[in-house]
Amino acid sequence: MHPRDNMAFRFPISIKGVLLREQAVLLLKNDRNEWELPGGKLELDETPEECLRREIREETGLVVEVGPLLDVWVYAIAPDVHVFMVAYGCLPIAPDAAVRISGEHREHVWAGVDDLRKMSIPPGYLRGVSAWMDASRGGPPPRHRRPFNA
Repeated sequence: MHPRDNMAFRFPISIKGVLLREQAVLLLKNDRNEWELPGGKLELDETPEECLRREIREETGLVVEVGPLLDVWVYAIAPDVHVFMVAYGCLPIAPDAAVRISGEHREHVWAGVDDLRKMSIPPGYLRGVSAWMDASRGGPPPRHRRPFNA
């Protein structure tokens, strides 16, 4: 009998980071005119943490320490186009460094919690942001927190 692994659905894997500054999260506007967390596609020769450090540096110019896993989900970015999303909490090495976005994005914003629900962002991002904000305030570690339904 032959292995059936290659018959499974396949999704690109996107590793995203939740970066906080004074209870605001860094969001980037993509070419679909949606706000998203910084990060990008996992390459074959790197760990998710290496991918996230590389992608955040390329997209924003920021250097980060990758923290705990916050959430995973499959996101439909368009009809019949799905991406396996992985979100980690991140800490900027230089918290006051300026963001320099790459040509991949149109603009950036540090969005407060109240602003997030008014913006066009995927619900999975809200869960990750909520988990990392709770942890930064001394709440339970993200992996033990039950995510809310956004």
